[in-house]
Amino acid sequence: MYRKVEPFKFIFIGMTIFITAVLLLAIGSLIAVPTWEDIRQNIWSPEMRFSLKLSMITGLVSTVMVMFFAIPIGYTLSRFNFWGKGFVKTIIDLPVAFPELVLGLCLLLVFGSEFFGNILNSMGLNFVFTKQGIVIAQFFTALPYAGRIMKSTFDYINPRMEFVSRSLGYSMFETFFNVSLPLARNGILASTVIAFARCIGTFGTVLILAGGSYMHTEVLPITLYLNISYGNMGMALTSGIVLMIVSFAAIFVFEQTEVSL
Repeated sequence: MYRKVEPFKFIFIGMTIFITAVLLLAIGSLIAVPTWEDIRQNIWSPEMRFSLKLSMITGLVSTVMVMFFAIPIGYTLSRFNFWGKGFVKTIIDLPVAFPELVLGLCLLLVFGSEFFGNILNSMGLNFVFTKQGIVIAQFFTALPYAGRIMKSTFDYINPRMEFVSRSLGYSMFETFFNVSLPLARNGILASTVIAFARCIGTFGTVLILAGGSYMHTEVLPITLYLNISYGNMGMALTSGIVLMIVSFAAIFVFEQTEVSL
């Protein structure tokens, strides 16, 4: 029997393939423009090694902090009802809609204020134009993404299993650690990977709060920005390639985790 050709299907597939081709061309340009000799020289330069080391250290510390808060936040928003829950969820998600520069400015006003800043300084904490500021900037940038993934993860888990655990005499704390967390392991992995990628790729928030100081608060996105400003395209392209590899690995792991959920 003759089937009528549906143009709707081909239009949508064509649009998808077109955008994919443009993105592939843009990504390919980043890889094709620099020579391998340029990449080899730049990747072993003192600036790149400093930037990569600082990015990895701050990224790992920030990711641990993000997950420490994202898991209870996600569970709270998924399981508990309380007054103002909608408002709390909106505020936590708000940085996703904020430009990073605006978020960085907000953090700078808070941590650089005379009252709050002096309290932190008396405790030996200074987050303005310091390496500690990088961690805070990355933390607040990545937390909303991790929190949303964790909420979706706990929403997916049938609460009946937790009710069974409670009916057997286990406390809420024991149920959370022995039932909820093991069931959420794939979501936790996905959330951790995305949080790490966001931390490594944070630019605007870091630039405003921690500054873009050469070989001081210079993480990979700052390296890219500074070297474009200097006209050193070889170093800028190399840092861009490193960031792209990290992002690709994060998305790949996230997609594989989604499949197994």
